[in-house]
Amino acid sequence: MLKKQKLLKTQQHNKNTAFEILSEELIFTILDFLEWDPLAKKSFSLVCKSFYFIESKHRRTLTPLRTDHLPALLNRYPSVTDLDFTLCPRVTDNSLALVAGAYGDALRRVDLSRSKFFGGSGLLRLAMNCCNLVELDLSNATGLRDGAVAVVARARNLEKLWLGRCKMVTDMGIGCVAVGCRKLRLICLKWCVGVGDLGVELIAIKCKELRTLDLSYLPITEKCLSSIFKLQHLEDLVLEGCYGIGDESLDDDVFKQGCKTLKKLDISGCQNISHIGLSKLTSISGSVEQLILADGSPVTLSLADGLNKLSMLQSIVLGGCLVTSSGLKAIGNLCISLKELSLSKCMGVTDEALSFLVSKHKDLRKLDITCCRKITDVSIASIANSCINLTSLRMESCTLVPREAFVLIGQKCQYLMELDLTDNEVDDEGLKSISRCSRLSSLKVGICLNITDRGLAYIGKCCSKLKELDLYRSTGITDLGIAAVCRGCPDLEMLNTAYCTSITDSSLFSLSKCSNLKTLEIRGCLLLTSIGLAAIAMNCKQLSRLDIKKCYNIDDSGMIPLAHFSQNLRQINLSYSSVTEVGLLSLAGISCLQSFTMLHLQGLVPGGLAATLLACGGLTKVKLHLSIRSQLPEPLIRHVEARGCVFEWRDKVFQAELDPKCWKLQLEDLIQ
Repeated sequence: MLKKQKLLKTQQHNKNTAFEILSEELIFTILDFLEWDPLAKKSFSLVCKSFYFIESKHRRTLTPLRTDHLPALLNRYPSVTDLDFTLCPRVTDNSLALVAGAYGDALRRVDLSRSKFFGGSGLLRLAMNCCNLVELDLSNATGLRDGAVAVVARARNLEKLWLGRCKMVTDMGIGCVAVGCRKLRLICLKWCVGVGDLGVELIAIKCKELRTLDLSYLPITEKCLSSIFKLQHLEDLVLEGCYGIGDESLDDDVFKQGCKTLKKLDISGCQNISHIGLSKLTSISGSVEQLILADGSPVTLSLADGLNKLSMLQSIVLGGCLVTSSGLKAIGNLCISLKELSLSKCMGVTDEALSFLVSKHKDLRKLDITCCRKITDVSIASIANSCINLTSLRMESCTLVPREAFVLIGQKCQYLMELDLTDNEVDDEGLKSISRCSRLSSLKVGICLNITDRGLAYIGKCCSKLKELDLYRSTGITDLGIAAVCRGCPDLEMLNTAYCTSITDSSLFSLSKCSNLKTLEIRGCLLLTSIGLAAIAMNCKQLSRLDIKKCYNIDDSGMIPLAHFSQNLRQINLSYSSVTEVGLLSLAGISCLQSFTMLHLQGLVPGGLAATLLACGGLTKVKLHLSIRSQLPEPLIRHVEARGCVFEWRDKVFQAELDPKCWKLQLEDLIQ
């Protein structure tokens, strides 16, 4: 016995000695390879004390769940350069002061885009203490005013600044940023409706290194454009929804300097810019590679002719535009080779025009023809025969395309990685052919009532790289089809089987073997129970989003395994299920949990809900029925809101489920 103990001690000592031989630099290199897998890094840190401390020193990115954990986290991880607060709903000035004091010059990036309750004093500490800060995201800080934004100007080395939806900020605050942050390469002012021509002009004049400028939905006019187009390094200009800019305001004087470096121009939603204005805009730079014109003026022959100056153009987005056949044919005749084209929800797309266009642009990699309801198998044949190098094809709701046409896609376009066939007539023979696309990683076949387990089995057998599968309301699918996919696609990360009413717990048992599963939507699957959900919880530990709405047989016994094993769960929809406050309270043990949706929970009592809201300290959003509000104490609601949680009160009546075919007919009636 003593000999055995001595032998074990010797073996353990030898192992420790082997680990000690490895240099810290070498172990850091090993950890670099684990960067994509947080669970692996966590397991590494738990091996021994030495590895625990080495992993702590190696960590460069930190994503806290709650700010009350900050002191311990800052102490454990001394080498952090990137701080992501997007999981923290409440970040105060004191929190930012702690961060600034702990990391100082080492800190380079801070993301506060989903946080509230911080202000000028916290930002001042960051700007003053963290001299090497290069990226700061303050998006959605709707309460920030000019004074708070002005202190950001102290961060002299800042290169990227996001202020999207900071609606209280005006030209004065932006002017301070322009004067102080001369090294800016990117600034996003989307929905900063208090910022006008003066603020934008100051940014353009002072920040001469700008590469990306997002001015979406700003009340600007032509007055600031001249300064913008003098920027010598500008590559990405977003003017989406800038209704104050139109043809009349685009004088030739605006474009005197030109902007020879511009690669991406987004004027989507600018309905006052017709082909005349577009022609002037495109004259400023022949190097534009991506042009976004979605929801804008009609695509006519004149508009398409204006694109001839863009010899480098590779991508055109026309989603939501009215198109003419002459306009599409003119795009086909452009002396360029398009790589990407979006015609999503474009009225007027016909077989003749689309077939001509794709025959001229045979090097297309991405094509979006979502809701092009006039095209038939003629267009699909042209696409399949001309664009054999496609990697992405989106064709949701192309309802006139017959089932035979989908066979061509699999026969010809075998490089596809993304395929969206939602609400189409594809059948099992189509899926059999599509299974030849062995690189497929995303497949959407929701509301496809002609597919069955047989077709899905081909996908499972041949598409081993599949990560996303959407079967929403495809009611011909049963446990056999799900089992085939799970056997053949072990890396599956997202599965949507909502309203596939024939699947049972057997499907969840099969799916539990896909350990990388992150998103599971099983709403309306009436035969599923807590037993199947427990299998998912125990084996799919990366699960972050779960929808069990209208799963009437899932109750509290399904929540307990989730609480124990699914520590990465962030979002859950429990509406219409049989979960009570017992199950809800058990979920409070999931520290990542941020979003609850709880409508029409019959077994829920106000006291249990109140206890759950108090116990779940990391919540950022809760959806409840309006009738519940009067039953909750107002101080409780204010307390939860003060922690950074937003309540959404819904006055939604109970809805019985329709037969899938009736539901689809109703949808088509609405569209027509």
